[in-house]
Amino acid sequence: MTRFPTAGHLVSWARYPPSPAVRRQEQTHQHRQGQPLARRHPWRAGIGAARSKTFLGSRYHRLARRRGKQRALVAVGNSLLVIAWHLLADPAARFTDPGPDWHDRLAPIRRKRQLIAELERLSGKKVTLQDAAA
Repeated sequence: MTRFPTAGHLVSWARYPPSPAVRRQEQTHQHRQGQPLARRHPWRAGIGAARSKTFLGSRYHRLARRRGKQRALVAVGNSLLVIAWHLLADPAARFTDPGPDWHDRLAPIRRKRQLIAELERLSGKKVTLQDAAA
């Protein structure tokens, strides 16, 4: 991994840009370095991760709702490349999956707002919460 000083360099080489600005440069049909097959592997791994009950699977489903399935797959492929770079760059590094509910545990207030908004959307009524009687 000494060829790529940072995870961003690996992601850029594999043409998995985190921002649309880099994608616009690709549309100019400039000659790009890198292995053409390197773009397919994170895509296929992203499809597999999207079907799993892991952190990456929940990331795919959260992003697919807002951004669409194709962009969510690119984002998961990007995450896989970053994880792979960190694991290969540091032999002592170990990956532990934070779990599919990691974002819910990280921000429980945001999750509560999301659930209230979903309930209001489904029922068509205004929802208010009260503390449970102790």
